[in-house]
Amino acid sequence: MSAKPDNLVSRFPAGGVSAVRAPCPSPASEALRLENISHQFDTVTAADDINLSVEPEELLCLLGPSGCGKTTLLRFAAGLECPQQGKVSIGAQVMSDSGTSAWTPPEKRQVGLVFQDAVLFPHLSVLDNVGFGLPRISAREREQRSRALLAQLGLAPFAESFPHVLSGGQQQRVALARALAPAPRIMLLDEPFSGLDARLRDRIRDDTLHLLKRNGTATLLVTHDPEEALFMADRIAVMRDGRIVQQGTPRDIYCNPQDPFVVRFFGDVNEVRGVVSDGRVETPLGPVDAGHLAEGSAAQVLIRPEALNVEQQPGPADHSGSHVLMSRLLGGASFIHLCVHQGNDEFHMHAHMPGVYLPERNQPVSIQLDASQVFVFPA
Repeated sequence: MSAKPDNLVSRFPAGGVSAVRAPCPSPASEALRLENISHQFDTVTAADDINLSVEPEELLCLLGPSGCGKTTLLRFAAGLECPQQGKVSIGAQVMSDSGTSAWTPPEKRQVGLVFQDAVLFPHLSVLDNVGFGLPRISAREREQRSRALLAQLGLAPFAESFPHVLSGGQQQRVALARALAPAPRIMLLDEPFSGLDARLRDRIRDDTLHLLKRNGTATLLVTHDPEEALFMADRIAVMRDGRIVQQGTPRDIYCNPQDPFVVRFFGDVNEVRGVVSDGRVETPLGPVDAGHLAEGSAAQVLIRPEALNVEQQPGPADHSGSHVLMSRLLGGASFIHLCVHQGNDEFHMHAHMPGVYLPERNQPVSIQLDASQVFVFPA
């Protein structure tokens, strides 16, 4: 699955783009680099020897469950906290270094910050909120740059309005424009869409991705939402317990997971266990390849619901073979709860079928397995 469209066809007006485009760093430089970062809060390890970089114009997503340390890394990059060990660099400049005690305060790091809550100034208009971080340019240039960003985000009609009349999604877009206005060297986004309802969240994510790509802004995005990471990111770093479990493109992460945690984090899985024999593991859905594991070793087999292709079979409803226990429509796909037989044993499994596919309860079925959605690990 690709994290971004092949062609980012923008909905936004073309005017004003050059006024807000961030200067492009040298192609050889990194926008952000975290080196050997370690940090502990009492007995909790927030970062354990983390090495991470964001390339110019790249959107890197830190993905993981709550408490895994991803927001802590973002705070280190922003200068809101200082890591106990390691070095943080933005561009060619070292911002903090535990070895030399070097430290650059947040206001001098030239970073843009957007959090879950927009935190706009209620006494300032939308236009003045966006221009707040631009005090060193003329009033005319400040207004031009602010209006150009608002136009790109579809907020031009609200320039003179105050934040309290805006919806949550509109306020979040104003916060994004305000963070982008000074042309930061890197944007840091901490769960910026999690407070929005589902339909609005999709639209704001799309708007944000368009704007960041149009302006060539290097970005570090923190999220716990796998779908958001797949859609937004050029590269994903999956975190657990203060460590990076796997880094790669969205396609690499989803199609070639290197750890059972990564498979499970991206959605529901069917799990069975077995023993490797002749390079395979027997499952209720047939044998699966396990040639990378030692002969005779115990294995866990993780099967995504999308791997099960369910076909209805003729005959009366009964329990003698694999059959349907329940089916439900999810919108673009159908969820099917199955009872699968292997000899005298029964296994309950979940399948996702595209479109509307709702076989009746106890309907006999046959099941074909898509091996590309099956992953085998040591037990």
